Amino acid sequence: MTAVETNYYEGLKHRFVNIYRDVDTAIIGAIADRVLARLDGASTPGIGAASLWDESSCLLISYADSITDGRKSPLACLGEFVETHLDDVIDSVHILPFFPSTGDDGFSVMDYRAVDPRLGSWGDLTNMSSSRKIMADVILNHGSRSSVWFRQFVDGEAPGSGYFLSVNDDFDVSHVIRPREHALLQPVTTVGGEKKVWCTFSEDQVDFDFSNPLLLEEFISIILDFIDHGVRILRLDAVGFLWKETGTSCLNLRQTHAIIQLIRYIADIYDDETVIVTETNLPNQENLSYFGNGNEAHWIYNFSLPPLILYSLLFADSSILRRWSMSMPPALMGTSYLNFLSSHDGFGMRPTEGLLDETQRQRLLDRLEANGSLFSRRAKADGTTSVYEANTTLFSALEKSDGDPTGALISARFVAAYALMFGLEGIPAIYFNSLISAQNHTDGVARSGMKRRINRQKFEKDWLDDKLSDPMSPESIGLETLKNLLTIRKLQPAFHPNATQFTLQLGAELFGVWRQSHDRKQSIFAITNLCASEQALDLSAINLIDTENWHDLITKQQIEIRGGYITMSPYQTVWITNHAAPASR
Repeated sequence: MTAVETNYYEGLKHRFVNIYRDVDTAIIGAIADRVLARLDGASTPGIGAASLWDESSCLLISYADSITDGRKSPLACLGEFVETHLDDVIDSVHILPFFPSTGDDGFSVMDYRAVDPRLGSWGDLTNMSSSRKIMADVILNHGSRSSVWFRQFVDGEAPGSGYFLSVNDDFDVSHVIRPREHALLQPVTTVGGEKKVWCTFSEDQVDFDFSNPLLLEEFISIILDFIDHGVRILRLDAVGFLWKETGTSCLNLRQTHAIIQLIRYIADIYDDETVIVTETNLPNQENLSYFGNGNEAHWIYNFSLPPLILYSLLFADSSILRRWSMSMPPALMGTSYLNFLSSHDGFGMRPTEGLLDETQRQRLLDRLEANGSLFSRRAKADGTTSVYEANTTLFSALEKSDGDPTGALISARFVAAYALMFGLEGIPAIYFNSLISAQNHTDGVARSGMKRRINRQKFEKDWLDDKLSDPMSPESIGLETLKNLLTIRKLQPAFHPNATQFTLQLGAELFGVWRQSHDRKQSIFAITNLCASEQALDLSAINLIDTENWHDLITKQQIEIRGGYITMSPYQTVWITNHAAPASR
């Protein structure tokens, strides 16, 4: 080996041993050898991570078949839509699972190395990756009962016979934290007799057994295949549940973090422009732990943000959002928060633990229910259940508020939610259905029996083209308004995902932050009126320097500091800056 290869080998072996402390080191060494062979000719680890995103970065979240036309593949339709409508404002696309699958809208995977031919091909993905960064799901926690691997498990054949987790009655599950209500352990008849397999998310999704290092080696190979196909952002789905240990919560265990550290190390070596994202829908402090010491996720989802923004706008009360914002540590350079308001999943309630008290939480759930939300529940260790997530579109969730009981200002409230998010530290992400102001898809729930289908509606291209060509349609208004905000945002150095942020103290009815560019030349005061009525913004409260000229980036109006106040319309956002960014970059 060369000196570099030796260094890589020792790094791999050390990280494998940190996961598998009780496994024969000869086995670990052989696995490290095979992984090293795959990394032949790789780059130096860790170069340039801090330069992989900036104020122009924005992610679209979409199913592969969000748009269909009956002629081209759905993936090709999606790529065409992004090029036509979002070319200047979206630089990355998260394509939700596109593999052959038996359920959960793609998350019950049969074959990780194939694209479902009904959706398109690897060529479609590679084509899209030529102009966009592509995020794909690495669904590490579980696989489909209909997969070849699981059939091998049932038949006692390698390699699948060692890939799935089954436990006996001695395994203590009394402390396991659950995201669902169904029975955790499901009986399966195999050639070796009946076994109880572990099913965290559904009976069709059987959890893998990562105590087998050969399974981890398999997934490392899959991850490197993804990168070879042009995927540059790897979303580690439900990764917090990865490792199981008797008598524990089986969540966020040491080995789980060690596996992420290994994946990060390998990805850094293989292609140092690869970004690792952890999907951990958990209370805030647990979620933050997935940054590690700068050696785990590049990005973590800001899971507390969506329910807190809902609470703020539905009740015109910034106090909880403000307190949370003040407590959030700035992400280190080379890492970032991934901000979002809506996704293919529901609005998680666990991330509100420690942020909303029970009265506030129930107040939010009651309002969401009145606005048409459904709820998914999880089983607790004491035998009771609690709401795990609210199932609703963002637009419908904001339909009526305490100050707007008729819903007349829903569109303004919806735009305010995004304008507020766009001003915060982190990289913004927009779910396709929110991009076009989609409302609750109750027909989808009725047909499927799945509550999450309420926000998973798919669209026919001709229908969508008609809506977007009508400047007065909600779909067109929502899309063009968000595009305008993103067009402004991407030119502002103070909106770099890692630019300085301080939370402003402006009272309950307003929420605001101060952002400053790395070179300290630009400041932006991003302030949103959370009310259905006009509010006065006291300019003395934000300490504008009176030797500089200030203007609102959104309305392009000059700010007269000596006036003392500006009047903000219901749900208006202002981005007050001292610096006129160039017209293009």
